[in-house]
Amino acid sequence: MKEPADDIEKVVIVKETVTEIVPFVINGDGIDYRSSDNIKFLKNSASVILPVKDSVTIGIEKLKTFLDGNPKQKVTITGYATTEEKNTTTYPNLGLARANDVKNYFVSKGLSAGNFDTKGEIIDSWKTNADTLLGPVSFQINTLTDTVASNTNGEDFAALKAKINADPLVLHFNTNRSNNSLNATERQKIKDITYYILHVNDGSLLVVGHSDNVGKRESNVVLGQKRADFTKDYLSKNGIDGNKIETQSKGPDEPVGDNTTADGKANNRRTVVTIK
Repeated sequence: MKEPADDIEKVVIVKETVTEIVPFVINGDGIDYRSSDNIKFLKNSASVILPVKDSVTIGIEKLKTFLDGNPKQKVTITGYATTEEKNTTTYPNLGLARANDVKNYFVSKGLSAGNFDTKGEIIDSWKTNADTLLGPVSFQINTLTDTVASNTNGEDFAALKAKINADPLVLHFNTNRSNNSLNATERQKIKDITYYILHVNDGSLLVVGHSDNVGKRESNVVLGQKRADFTKDYLSKNGIDGNKIETQSKGPDEPVGDNTTADGKANNRRTVVTIK
């Protein structure tokens, strides 16, 4: 005789895993591209996770073709970050930093930096997978008008240029080193410079590297150039088109401090960033 339990059918329930999706969408008059894959960021990070999916790359290629054929179209990239995330960038908020990193990625794929404007928004939450934010960027295509193209938005960019050049960004370096950490004042100056370059179409920067007089002049000229190149790379990573940055080295030739003192030498080890 069978036990009662033997007559009970056993049913195994398989729980379906639902993957969160935030689609990659570029939509406008003349282009409509969508993909279930998207650009991703780690929590608290302003850097696009690389490599991106092939379907996103295809969308970027289609956008390039569209913009090449429609020079009066411009894309506003809006980056998003949540209120709980920390912003460790030079940008006012992490969303804007993400928008500019996406812009830089697009530029690395052959698109022109002039095709893009960037914005940042802080929101309460975003769809995530563990510590990865799924597609915290959006794209809006607008038609350029003569007013927008000429940078006449009621802002006095000539005054901003004068302000920046009157008290230029000066980065100081340790002996024989070409790396640097920024303080709050320097970060604010970079924000001002970035804002100017992003809004003035023909704006460009001059970065000049300097050194103290310790060692041979030729070596110091090389060191000054490395410092200028480091500064250019830093500015490029923070949203400024590298094609708009010229670098030079003056080596030990233009000291601002007394090279017979430690403080004077420290003041001479610097780069100076001005708007051309």
